[in-house]
Amino acid sequence: MVDSLKKPSFEELRPGIKVPAKDTILTPRFYTTDFDEMAKMDISPNEDELRAILEEFRTDYNRNHFVRDAEFEQSWDSIDGETRKLFIEFLERSCTAEFSGFLLYKELGRRMKDKSPVLAECFNLMSRDEARHAGFLNKAMSDFNLSLDLGFLTKNKKYTFFKPKFIFYATYLSEKIGYWRYITIYRHLEAHPEDRIYPIFRFFENWCQDENRHGDFFDAIMKSQPHTLNDWKAKLWSRFFLLSVFATMYLNDIQRKDFYASIGLDAREYDIHVIEKTNETAGRVFPVMLDVNKPEFYQRLDVCVKNNEKLTAIVNSNTPKFLQLFQKLPYYISNGWQLLRLYLMKPIDVTHLQGTVK
Repeated sequence: MVDSLKKPSFEELRPGIKVPAKDTILTPRFYTTDFDEMAKMDISPNEDELRAILEEFRTDYNRNHFVRDAEFEQSWDSIDGETRKLFIEFLERSCTAEFSGFLLYKELGRRMKDKSPVLAECFNLMSRDEARHAGFLNKAMSDFNLSLDLGFLTKNKKYTFFKPKFIFYATYLSEKIGYWRYITIYRHLEAHPEDRIYPIFRFFENWCQDENRHGDFFDAIMKSQPHTLNDWKAKLWSRFFLLSVFATMYLNDIQRKDFYASIGLDAREYDIHVIEKTNETAGRVFPVMLDVNKPEFYQRLDVCVKNNEKLTAIVNSNTPKFLQLFQKLPYYISNGWQLLRLYLMKPIDVTHLQGTVK
């Protein structure tokens, strides 16, 4: 009984290989795109910046960074119970997201090799970075006697198709929010080393610089394709992707607030900080920012959090499945309404600020 409380069980494909988390609206996705359209892009309007970024990628600042040291070589049974379960989920979600980037960038590099050598090499070098990240996270999972079969994920996970410009919005924000997530955790634990429950957090400072460079690459790509930034449709899509990324992170993290508490962070305060910083960063390239300083922004997200708690309670109840749908419907409608109201909030137009130092 005590041992089962210390070591929560997960469904396994085979001994030591975890069944991947079920796909939901909040789980990391795998993406594919129109590779031919991507290969036809004219990058000449911003080719100098893209070549400069390529030189940074070639330098490979983190070539020797992701090396496990003696601190990993110990039992981690001290991380037990719900904290252990949530930490494994954190590692799995992070590994899946990084591996998703690896697959997309690797395929883009392969498909663009003969048509756009600069972009192809950039994508290949970013896939190198993402492979290191995913491998490091998967090895960390093995410290808890589990890992992911990344080959199985490649073949069995659903792929979401996005047109190239939507890939740019989504991956830019994914990389930049990843930077702010990693650096915020790193700085907190640097100030409070007693909260660092596992050595992987020591690697976050250099790690997040990979994310930052990748985000800068997509910034440069979008600037070479003015239609992704300079018309009314760009403003609408920028708002959509900003809200999607922020809401997904917030709902996921508040649901797992006990994990953040285990490393000394308040999940809500952490997310608000990351959202504000990512929003400011996005304002350097996107034509609009969300007005995240309005109290209404987080109040509506908090309604969604409460709705999700009720939805989880319904799923875990003994109510027959066909009746659960009717019980869930009001909460689904409420979530949709809250997110629509957030989308319709007046954004902050930053086009007049771009080109200045911010």
